[in-house]
Amino acid sequence: MSGHSKWHTIKHKKGAADAKRGKIFTRIIKELTVAARAGGGDPDTNPRLRTIIAEAKSNNMPSDNIKRAIRRGTGEEPGVSYEEAQYEGYGPGGAAVIVDVLTDNKNRTVGEIRHMLTKYGGNLAETNAVAWMFSKKGYIVVPKSKASEDTLMGAVLDAGGEDLRDDDDNWEVLSAPEAFQAVLEAVKKLGIEPEAAEISMLPQNYLKLEGKAAQQMVKLMDALDDHDDVRHVWSNFDIEEKEIEASLA
Repeated sequence: MSGHSKWHTIKHKKGAADAKRGKIFTRIIKELTVAARAGGGDPDTNPRLRTIIAEAKSNNMPSDNIKRAIRRGTGEEPGVSYEEAQYEGYGPGGAAVIVDVLTDNKNRTVGEIRHMLTKYGGNLAETNAVAWMFSKKGYIVVPKSKASEDTLMGAVLDAGGEDLRDDDDNWEVLSAPEAFQAVLEAVKKLGIEPEAAEISMLPQNYLKLEGKAAQQMVKLMDALDDHDDVRHVWSNFDIEEKEIEASLA
């Protein structure tokens, strides 16, 4: 199982989906604002905005919230200006970590990310220190209960997908970033709402962690994921189920 999916499993076990609904809304509002500022407020001509609007609706965000966030991005309403940033570092045991953020204060955010990495036995690194260990891919997770392998594979390959991986209870659909939107739409045309869909940084190789390092890594990832400015965290760690259970105890 990949480190990316492993973290997805951990968050599910912790009941994060319900507990962090407020954070999900905060992140989506930031994403809407940034996407509208970068590509305009019309989802028909702004694929990035269209994708985020779909995510907002799937999380039952009120339409008024969506419209206000877009208007802030286009300058039609006053509001905070957010910037995108990406930080790289190492976690316990030398695991590579990439933290993707949307922030209104880069100095504050980088200081807080550095503090969390240090607290759990890691450290902040220079740009490109670990990014070379990852590949940027479109990443979609579909529960096996929602589609057969043949049906899903046929749809995603026709839309430009690169690979369909078996990850225990789920199918992982990979694509080039530029094909992500078309592949996502092909999945949805099957009547499937993916469990996850994003442009992701997938590790080329995985680092096995055990014992204290494994447990500290889970705590670090959870702390980073809880931060209001963090929208994605990626790492190349891989740990056994028993280490997940121990970290949650």
